[in-house]
Amino acid sequence: MHLILPYAASHALTGPEVFAGLELPQLQALLGRLQHQQTLLDADTHMALHMPHERLRAQTLGWAHDALSLPWAAWQNKPSSQDSLPGQVDPVPQAWMTPCHWQIGMDQVVMADPEHLHLSDEESQQLLQAMQAFLLEDGLQVTWQSALQWHVQGALLTDLPTVSLDRVIGQNVKNWMPDHPATRPFQRLQSEMQMLLYNHPVNDAREARRQHTVNAFWLHGAGVLRGQFNSATPAVKMPDTLRSSALRGDVQAWRQAWQHLDATAVADALQHLQTTGQITLSLCSEHAAHTYTAAPAAWHQKITRLFNKPSPAAALQALITN
Repeated sequence: MHLILPYAASHALTGPEVFAGLELPQLQALLGRLQHQQTLLDADTHMALHMPHERLRAQTLGWAHDALSLPWAAWQNKPSSQDSLPGQVDPVPQAWMTPCHWQIGMDQVVMADPEHLHLSDEESQQLLQAMQAFLLEDGLQVTWQSALQWHVQGALLTDLPTVSLDRVIGQNVKNWMPDHPATRPFQRLQSEMQMLLYNHPVNDAREARRQHTVNAFWLHGAGVLRGQFNSATPAVKMPDTLRSSALRGDVQAWRQAWQHLDATAVADALQHLQTTGQITLSLCSEHAAHTYTAAPAAWHQKITRLFNKPSPAAALQALITN
């Protein structure tokens, strides 16, 4: 079992109030029986296209974690029959498309969190219907799956480097548009969609309600699934409990989310360790991940005698001070 915890610490959450008095007894007990195994750092925090927790998840699937594309859309949409057919190739490039709002300023264009749109299914479907003719002209077959997640297939996605949606939320989108020939058709498509959506009835109604309009889209999780699946991979749990509060920079909500996580997923991991003697834990921030594995019993007893158990606060702070 591998427990990956995104946003275990965040660069958006700073100050003494973040960790002061944060009681995480299950995490403390778990860390006391683990040893540090691996540190994953962004070589260049301005160029890492994918989040550390995504790259760790890719490693568990046997993918190259430093690839320009991590084919999450293709992997999540693979036929169930492929689970037992490692090596089979799905040649169709796929991606996720998320409708979003770009806040356009004098010097930068900032991606608002799509979750804050509170986009209804009906609004999302109407917007996709309006865009379909333009998308089809470029050979893109787009299927609605949820309000913020549309599935895309098409040759135009071949070799397309895409950036994780979480990488861009709250950031200047211009800094996260890879300079790659495969991205140029999508830059043109973005401009066309901005003009199309400007006076769309859905956006007119949203403006009347003083809600953000949908004026852009973001492609992510692109790639081809080239036999990149294996039913023998270890069980991985990656709860998103901490994500929303970290993206908002809400310290109190993040602390409360951590306490809930400590009492649920972390407690389950501790129970798993006590039952099987095996567990892998990865604590992640936006630019680092620290992975721990079960310590040998003799090592654990020696460390327990010589030192206090490691503090959860210290382990979490280390993610943003590397």
